Amino acid sequence: MMSEEVVSKPLEIIRNMKGVIHAFYLDKEILDRMKEEEEKVLAMGNIVVHNDGFAEALKRDHVIAIIKDPRFRPPPEPTVILMSDSGEIMGLEVFPFTAKEYLNREDVIWLSDAFVLFPEVKGMGGERFVMPSVSFPELNESNGCKDVISCSPAPTCDLMMRKYYKLQDDPKLASVLVGYNDL
Repeated sequence: MMSEEVVSKPLEIIRNMKGVIHAFYLDKEILDRMKEEEEKVLAMGNIVVHNDGFAEALKRDHVIAIIKDPRFRPPPEPTVILMSDSGEIMGLEVFPFTAKEYLNREDVIWLSDAFVLFPEVKGMGGERFVMPSVSFPELNESNGCKDVISCSPAPTCDLMMRKYYKLQDDPKLASVLVGYNDL
C-alpha cells in the first residue's frame, strides 16, 4: 500500500487508538487532488460548503489520514456548522454527549438526531456549511506535535483518497484527517 513507510511517534499513537483500521501520511499528490475536489463541494440545496478544517490541515507539515470504524471516539467539538451570511451560527452538529444541552429548548429545531437549527437566526441567501478544524488531543507537544487539528474530508475526497491508496470503499468506515507541525 504505502512505500517504505517510516512509522513516526504521531502515526504510532493514532494507529493504537480504538477503532482505527488504517492510518497513514498523505502525500502531496493526493492532497492537491483533494484540495481541488473540496473547492467544488456543495450541500443539498446547493448550499456552499467551506471545509475550513481541510484548508487548515493543508497548512501543516504533516497530514495523517485515519480510516476508522464506529468504535473510534467521537470528535470533541462539532464538525459541521451552518452559518448565516453575517457569520452567525444557524445550526450545528450534536452528539449524544451534547444532546442534553438542546433537548428541552424551545428555540431549536431538531433537523435530525445529530443536528439542530436555531430558527431565530435568519439568513439572507448566503448561508454556508462550515466544517471547522477540530482539536485532536492525542497529539500534542508531549509527543512532538504542535498546531494539531483534525477535520473530515468531503465524501468525494474520502473516496478519492481510498482509491488512490487502493483501500476498499466500505460505507461502515469513515475518515478523519489530522494535520500537525513538528515541534
